[in-house]
Amino acid sequence: MAEDLYSALGVSRSADQKEIRRAYREKARKFHPDVNKTPGAEETFKRISEAHDVLSDPETRSQYDRFGENFRQYAAADAARSSEQPRRSGGTRYTWSGGGTQSSNWEDLFGGGFGGFGRGADHTAELEITVEEAYRGGRRTVQVASPYGGAQEYTIDIPAGAVDGQRLRISGAGGAGADGQDGDLLVTLRVKDSKRYRLSGADIETDLPISPWEAALGADVSVPTPGGTVTVHVPPGSSTGRRLRLRGQGMPRRGQPGDLYARVKVVVPRTLSKKEKELFEQLRDESSFDARRGS
Repeated sequence: MAEDLYSALGVSRSADQKEIRRAYREKARKFHPDVNKTPGAEETFKRISEAHDVLSDPETRSQYDRFGENFRQYAAADAARSSEQPRRSGGTRYTWSGGGTQSSNWEDLFGGGFGGFGRGADHTAELEITVEEAYRGGRRTVQVASPYGGAQEYTIDIPAGAVDGQRLRISGAGGAGADGQDGDLLVTLRVKDSKRYRLSGADIETDLPISPWEAALGADVSVPTPGGTVTVHVPPGSSTGRRLRLRGQGMPRRGQPGDLYARVKVVVPRTLSKKEKELFEQLRDESSFDARRGS
């Protein structure tokens, strides 16, 4: 019978994550094949690596505590179902770099090569945020899938004025380092257009629905922006597609913020009252305007 994973690390079943990681580092230094050439050292190192992989992840540790050495076969059905679809968390996709199998994760755990007892490997992930989130900033709590199974929860501080492709660093959330210095988790922000706002560099674009009479006569109308509602003047004779510029209402930037462009969209009422229909008919009969002239 294989040695209990807790015994392999020399910790109690109530040990917390810090105790498990500390015990793993101590034993890894002692039994790593590059420094310990005695018979059985490599097998011992494999066992303590397996123990660390299982017990350092809350999900797999819970399965091990419940089912023992055969916990993987009880989780196999769920794992098979999960592998049929991309792994997602809260509608957000995460992509990891680094090792992917239990037999080849030594490099991740030691930060490069079997002989390297340095800093742990960095992991990477992507986080999709809306234009509004990028504008205001704030906190997001996300679950990131581990390369070894399970997931870990992290709180990410998104800075106001975040840009697409910006990287945020969570220190110590990457691969375990044998010398006590863990790698980092590098999160790349992906700013996605929302139903209301579209982003172009530091500038924001939004649609501005107006009535036919506002378009013809001009009007002062309210425009919702990520920073609050502002008023913009629609010049007389504005057609769909005209862009109205609101300086400084785009993404916040050091020195020079972006602009917001309100794109005019003339909206016609779907139903007309009897009086409205009469007025539109009167306008049709009186006007010499031809919308298709010169098109």
